[in-house]
Amino acid sequence: MTSQANAEMIKILAYVLIPIVITIIVLTGVLVYIYFKNKYGKNEKKEKIASSSNNENTAIQNKQSIFKFMEFDTVRDNMIVQKNGKRYLMVIGCQGINYDLMSKMEKTSVEQGFVQFLNTLRHQIQIYIQTRSINLESSLEGYRERVREVEDKYRKMQLEYERMKESGDYSDEELQKSFFELTKQNNLYEYGKSILQDTEKMSLNRNILSQKYYLIVPYYSAEAGNEKLDRREIDEVAFSELYTRAQSLIGALSVCGVRGKILRNNELIELLYMAYNRDEAETFGLDKALKAGFDEMYSTAPDVLRKRMKELDKIIEEKAIEMARQKVDEARSEIELQIEDKEDNMEDLISEMAKLIIEENEDYLGKEVKEKAEEKIEEEKAKNTKVKKGGRQNGKKTTTRRSSATA
Repeated sequence: MTSQANAEMIKILAYVLIPIVITIIVLTGVLVYIYFKNKYGKNEKKEKIASSSNNENTAIQNKQSIFKFMEFDTVRDNMIVQKNGKRYLMVIGCQGINYDLMSKMEKTSVEQGFVQFLNTLRHQIQIYIQTRSINLESSLEGYRERVREVEDKYRKMQLEYERMKESGDYSDEELQKSFFELTKQNNLYEYGKSILQDTEKMSLNRNILSQKYYLIVPYYSAEAGNEKLDRREIDEVAFSELYTRAQSLIGALSVCGVRGKILRNNELIELLYMAYNRDEAETFGLDKALKAGFDEMYSTAPDVLRKRMKELDKIIEEKAIEMARQKVDEARSEIELQIEDKEDNMEDLISEMAKLIIEENEDYLGKEVKEKAEEKIEEEKAKNTKVKKGGRQNGKKTTTRRSSATA
């Protein structure tokens, strides 16, 4: 009995202990999972924070490096502002002289003037030379517009001259004067076309370079000597001082024959654009960059419908001009044909009109005179008709046709 009771007791304990052990193992696994999950989560947060801080530091460094590279803050009041208002620059654009083509006396005069210029310096200056590729696109556009205006004027004068010739109301002297003005306008038009063609050929050569010469005059805000001045007052003092220095330099350079002027804001911006965008500036100038919206935070494309409307307006205008010219030519041709018909039948028309005049004056002439006069007209008419037929049979033309010139 005792062994049997022990066996039953062991079975009961086994049934009780096995679920307890399984529960303990499961709880232990859950606790281990939660522990490692929290540990890895903290590490990920630390890494994210570290990476974000690194990105912010990188952005700050990039921003600082860009401003350091550009070396200027802004352009205002014809000055370049640097180092957060601690330094101001005013630039003088100089037009050089051809020293090699001068005589000895002229060279000596220039050298003495330059020595005098150097002796008058009381402050720092910097000589800056900028080499640019010549872009003739703007000049070409101006030439094209001018040639179009000359051509339009020439076409109008040509039409007016043809009208004067056909009207018959003008004397030979007036027609000669009008033809002289027309010839002058035609010569001007041909000359403009030749200049435009030569300039277009020249623009194909990208190796044409030009050099610009500048004097850079600096001013430091510390020179004002008053720490109580605000930013606006410092700007005014800097401008006044730089303007005085620049004018004195321009006067000293004039002794050498070199002319100079103070660059304005837009000219300073162009100078900086050419300095920092040397490769792109040859094909993409400052004016195109501004039109493209490079100075704006965002840009939007023009409305497609508006672009289409402009294209349609342009097509309509071109078609209307072409139709007007065509109809003018047709109208002139019809009038010329009518004139030729009248010239061919002029004798018949004269005869018919003479008969009408005689009939209207029958009461004064008498019936016998009237009939006799009409017989004479018919005889003359028949005689002329016979002469015409004979001329045509012999292959000769009895009338001449006028040649017309259309504009």
